[in-house]
Amino acid sequence: MAWSRGSVNKVILIGRLGRDPEVRYTPAGDAVAEVSLATSEMSKDKSGETKEKTEWHKLVMWRQRAEYAKEWLKKGNLVYVEGKLRTREWEDKDKQKHTKVDVDVDQIIMLAGSHPKEKDAIEPDVPPAPAEGGDIPF
Repeated sequence: MAWSRGSVNKVILIGRLGRDPEVRYTPAGDAVAEVSLATSEMSKDKSGETKEKTEWHKLVMWRQRAEYAKEWLKKGNLVYVEGKLRTREWEDKDKQKHTKVDVDVDQIIMLAGSHPKEKDAIEPDVPPAPAEGGDIPF
């Protein structure tokens, strides 16, 4: 267990998955899943028009959670997520340095009405996820 010395790194999100999880395996055989999550908020501009702003978050799940994601999570699912922000830094083959902040998922729960096996589920309106680069370097 890690001790924090007076600081907290905790993220709680509720949103819709922007794509099906992508699952890979490390050389040691550990499963790792990545998926994008959209959260949206509504606001009114100066003219009174309602605007929606969508924020995209990259979720990373390891081992059993990654296997769960592979089996159960699908694009459009409404999920509750708890995790920590993790900054990844790496250098590509051209010696370019890259930095990315992901949510390292501790807990993910499908919320009511988003079970992928429901036959009458309606495909939710999820904006397309932005193009992603800089996958986990392995």
